[in-house]
Order: sequence, then C-alpha cells, then structure tokens
Amino acid sequence: MFSRSASLFFWMGVAAIAGYWLQPNYGHLLGAFFVCLFTVIKDLWKGQKITQWLRHNSVKEPPQMDGIWGDLIDRMRRILNEQRKQTKNEEQKLQDFLLAIQASPNGVVLIDPEGRIEWCNQTAALHLGMDAKRDLMQHVVHLVRDPVFKKYFSSESHDGEVIIDGRSGSLQKTVKLSVQLHNYGENRQLLLTRDVTSIAQAEVMRRDFVANVSHEIRTPLTVMSGFIETLQSLNLNKDEQEKYLDLMSVQASRMQDLVNDLLILSQLEGSTLPSVSEPVSLQGLMSSIESEARGLSSSQLFENEAPQTIQFETPQGVQLSGANKELHSAVSNLVNNAVRYTPSGGLITSSWALLPDQRIQFSVTDTGPGIASEHLPRLTERFYRVDRSRSRESGGTGLGLAIVKHVMQRHGGELKIESELGKGSKFTLIFPASRVFLETEAA
Repeated sequence: MFSRSASLFFWMGVAAIAGYWLQPNYGHLLGAFFVCLFTVIKDLWKGQKITQWLRHNSVKEPPQMDGIWGDLIDRMRRILNEQRKQTKNEEQKLQDFLLAIQASPNGVVLIDPEGRIEWCNQTAALHLGMDAKRDLMQHVVHLVRDPVFKKYFSSESHDGEVIIDGRSGSLQKTVKLSVQLHNYGENRQLLLTRDVTSIAQAEVMRRDFVANVSHEIRTPLTVMSGFIETLQSLNLNKDEQEKYLDLMSVQASRMQDLVNDLLILSQLEGSTLPSVSEPVSLQGLMSSIESEARGLSSSQLFENEAPQTIQFETPQGVQLSGANKELHSAVSNLVNNAVRYTPSGGLITSSWALLPDQRIQFSVTDTGPGIASEHLPRLTERFYRVDRSRSRESGGTGLGLAIVKHVMQRHGGELKIESELGKGSKFTLIFPASRVFLETEAA
C-alpha cells in the first residue's frame, strides 16, 4: 500500500513538472490530474476484470495483476486454494463413507420425503431386485411390491422390523429379508435390509427337529403304554406275557438308541475340535466294530434265511488321529446301516485305503436296495428317511448319517454317498493327510 502511494505521488510530481514546463500557469495541475485520471481508469479496468471473474464463478486461476489488486488477488487465491482443499477432503470423506456403506453386508436405501430412492448400496439392490443406478428417484413401493412391505411403509409407526420375501436367482431357493425404516433429516427415511434366510431356515429346522423328536419318542411310548394297559387289564398266560414284554423291550431299546444319538449330536456340537496328536489304532477300532456288526447281522437273521457275508479289510500299521469315540460312532453307523438295509444273503464290504495324496478313506459297500438320486442330498439331515416304515423296522433312529456328517466336519474330512436303485450303496469317509500316521511315524 505504501509503495503504491509513493509511486502515485512520484508520477504526479513528474507530470506536474512536465506540465509546468509546457504551461507555467496551469500545466502542473493538468499533469497531476491526468496521472490521477489514468490511475483511476486503470484501477476501474482491473476491478472490472476481477468482477467478471467473480461473476462467472470461474474455477480457473484469477487474472495476474500487480499493486493493490495483485495483493487482493493473492489473498483470494489463497482462500480459493483452501476452499479447494477443504472441498476435496469433504469429497474424499463422502466417497470413503459411501464405500464403507457399499461394503456393508446389510442393505441401505436413502428415501426422500416423497418416498423416492435417492441412493442405495449394491447389497440393497441385490436384496430388493433393483438397479442401483437406473432405479434412482423411483418410488420405493413401485419397486418393492411385497404386500407386507407396502402396509409397513404406509403405516405411521416403524418401531419394529418386518420379514418379507427377497429376490432370488434360483427358483429353488427362498430368500427372507428383514427390513426396517428409520426417520432422519427433514422427513427423509433410511431403509435397512438384512438377509435372514439362514435364521429362518434354522428356525424351521429347530421346529422340525422338536416335532421329529416328539414323534419318534411318542410312537414307542404309545406302543409301550398299550402293552402295559393290556398286561394290566387282561389275564394273559405266561407265553403271551413274555411276548408283550419282548415287544416292550424292543420299544424301550429304540427309545434308548434315540436318546443316545441325541446326546452324541449334542456333544459333537458343543465340544472342542478333536486333537491331531492323539492316534487311534485302526485295527483296534475295526475289531470292536466288526464284533458289533456280526452280532447285529445274526440278531436279525430269521430261520432258514441265508446269512449276510461281511468282509472287513484293515491296513496294517496305520493310525488315525482324532477322537476315538467319535470315529467309532461314525464308522459303526455306516457299517450298521449297511447290515440293517442289506437283505439276507447279501454282501457287505468295508475297507480302508491310503490315497496317493496321503489321505485315507474308509468305504462301506453293500448290495442292498439302493437309494434314488433325489434322496441323496438330504440323507444327512436329521430324521430324514427314504422309507419311514422300513427305517423303523430296521431299528434306525434317523440320526446316524447326521452324526457321521458332524464327525467328519470336526475331523476336517468329508462324506461321499453313491447309490443306485437295485444295485446297492457305497458310503465313503475321507480323512485329511494331516490325521494319518504310519507305524514308523507314530513310533
């Protein structure tokens, strides 16, 4: 500011001297006047350029000037740079926030006061069958046409959530969504969606499990109650009494097997994973299982029926690390199932084999009636039966393969099932190489 004033006075002095030299009477005043006029016109021109720059809200750099206008522009340039930095930071924060919402496993939809979609993340678009870009500013009720949602959206209170059907890419898979509205801002709403399909399926499985357990226990209890009432009300001879007592013993044994299997499942689900440093001898394991299988085969053999042929092959010097009781339960379930469902005169083969990748597998092959392909995916479900009446006659609880599946999951292995109607079945357990120990390694 001081340098500008000094410069102005300097040029006014020079102009006054020059004017006085040309015109002694009024020359010095005219010289100073023209310098002031030129300075004012120059300042007006610079001010007009800055005004035009500000009026058009240009994002370009301001014009280059000197003097007081240059100082003003420098200050404006600094302010503009600070605003740009602040704007860039805010935009980055907004992008980070939107990316965080995009990464959320839950759906998020922003709805304006008119009920139109302002923004939604990809999860919500997938849940509700929308297009995150194309469907912007569409009314949410026009896109989500579930009657439950329409009633919920139009109600005044949105305190709780509602469950609606979501969009699924498969006709065989039903998707359940939990949706809830929250008010925010000025009459705006936040719609949150959550996939609760697994929770709904778990609830269905829980109800089915309770219903199946109740049914499985109620049936033998009803039979036993009938026999007890018969024994109490009728005067039966000794042979008849023994017959009814034998039938009651069978039903009691059936209930005991069911309770034991339920306890095994409960222990499997609630206990820690089996250790990889506790070897189990396959010879010792199969010795007890073979005795059980041959005893079961003999007990179900009727007079004049051809006995079953049961073959066991166990490798020498191989140990398998894991929980002995769990392994015994899984293997014996497969062997006993083969014995139960193979007719008299049939062949049952169980064998262990080391695979080229050092894994080990146990296979049980039978010549039973076989299983239709549509039943295979559901065989490991609790209480699932291909033929309910035949399963009960054979003494099965409907939990054996569910136990096998849990044991294999806990040991890091897998269960494979192959079967064909009229040609028998093959059940295979494959254990990882990390659980296989040869005799030299174990020593």
